[in-house]
Amino acid sequence: MTSEPGLRARRVATSIRERVTELLAREVSDPSIAGLVITDVELPDDLSIAWVKCRLLVGGEDPKKQRSAMASVGRVAGRIRRGLGRSLRLKRVPELRFVYDTGADAARRIEDILHEIAREPKAK
Repeated sequence: MTSEPGLRARRVATSIRERVTELLAREVSDPSIAGLVITDVELPDDLSIAWVKCRLLVGGEDPKKQRSAMASVGRVAGRIRRGLGRSLRLKRVPELRFVYDTGADAARRIEDILHEIAREPKAK
C-alpha cells in the first residue's frame, strides 16, 4: 500500500484485528495455529482486501512452523470471513489475506548487528 489509509479504513482494520483474534481463539481448534497472534491489519480505502499480519508466539523462528501455521490459517480464512460478516456492519466483507509478520525478526537482527559492532575493538 502506497498511501496512508483513511480514517474509516483504519477503524475497520482495528475492528477486523479484534474480531479475527477472537475468532481464532474461539472457533479454530487447529494446534498449528494455537500460538498465532494478529499483529496488524492493513486495509485500503476501498476495503476490498484485508492484509492480516500475524506471527507465532512460540517457535516463530522455525520456517517450517511458519509455513504450517500460514497454511492452516489460510484453510480457515473463509470461516473467519463469515464470522466477520456476522459481526461487522459492512455491505461487503473484505477478502482476508494472511501474511507472516517478520518485523520483530528484522528488529532482533538489527539489534544483534549493533551489539556485534559495539563489541568490536576500535581500530585506528
